[in-house]
Amino acid sequence: DLPFSHNIELQSCTTVRNQVSRIFLYAFLSVGIACTVVGNFLVVLSIAYFKQLQSPTNSFVMSLAVADCLVGLVVMPYSMIRTVEGCWYFGALFCQLHSSLDVMLCTASIFHLSCIAFDRYYAVCNPLVYSLKMSRSRVALLIVVCWAVPMLISFGPIMLDLHIAGVDILLPKDVCVFLVNRIYAVMASMVAFYLPMAIMLVAYWKIFKAAKRQAKQISAMESQMAAGVGKDSSKKQRHRNTMRRERKAAKTLGIIMGVFLIFWMPFFTVNIVDPFIEYSTEVVVWDIFLWLGYINSSLNPFLYGFFNRSFRRAFLMFIGCRCKLHLQRCLKQLLLLAKPQ
Repeated sequence: DLPFSHNIELQSCTTVRNQVSRIFLYAFLSVGIACTVVGNFLVVLSIAYFKQLQSPTNSFVMSLAVADCLVGLVVMPYSMIRTVEGCWYFGALFCQLHSSLDVMLCTASIFHLSCIAFDRYYAVCNPLVYSLKMSRSRVALLIVVCWAVPMLISFGPIMLDLHIAGVDILLPKDVCVFLVNRIYAVMASMVAFYLPMAIMLVAYWKIFKAAKRQAKQISAMESQMAAGVGKDSSKKQRHRNTMRRERKAAKTLGIIMGVFLIFWMPFFTVNIVDPFIEYSTEVVVWDIFLWLGYINSSLNPFLYGFFNRSFRRAFLMFIGCRCKLHLQRCLKQLLLLAKPQ
């Protein structure tokens, strides 16, 4: 879990849900986990196999999909059991490891979204310096930062128990609750969410203003073209199509960021407040907000598939191969299609 605390009682855990509600929750949450893993895995495969999808922006998208896929594989299943059963069956050491992975992977996902916004800012607002600012080496460096910083703020403090310094609450072995002190709650939330959120908001605001200016340029260009077709009209048409594609990409990524804010803002807001109100937030509130954040990891691939034609075609091709062909034959076909003509 990301920095996170409950109103804790010292008694051992007890399962309060009846069998019907537990079966329903397992089924519902399992569908969410499956969508997270499969959807993000399709994104990774699509970018890996199709060269036309291999761009600086999609390098961040691919790394983001890896982080979200790992959330579905190694974090959500154990959180599901804890949420449904109300107990932790995997020991104290694995509780620490699970919490560390949760913090690291969710924070890495957020960092990647801020890098995508940063990349789109240069592509739309400063296209002449884009290739210089987003070179392969710089993109690789940013991706390393997106993984290294979350690892530092998760495994270090959590495995050394620095996040609970000054918190005098003893938990039974069959309860896995990520209690944090006030300093860690504020600092980790600022690094993991609020600072990346500020970067994204500033970047997309500037992209929005640039898109408005480009729309005016396109309108003026169309007026000139309506008066008569010049000898360089085809060049104007290509320029117009390029600007429209950039605006569409910025809009798509803006929607992705907006969905991210809606799903993660409640968790991080309560996360900072809870240590200052003596950990009095109800368990059910934490579970709802935490799973809203997890669901965000399952939504990004569907947003890409819905808004991006190239991703949509790649998704359909992979799904079609899965339904009609043996896996080995499908992979051979995709490799052939990925080669440049």
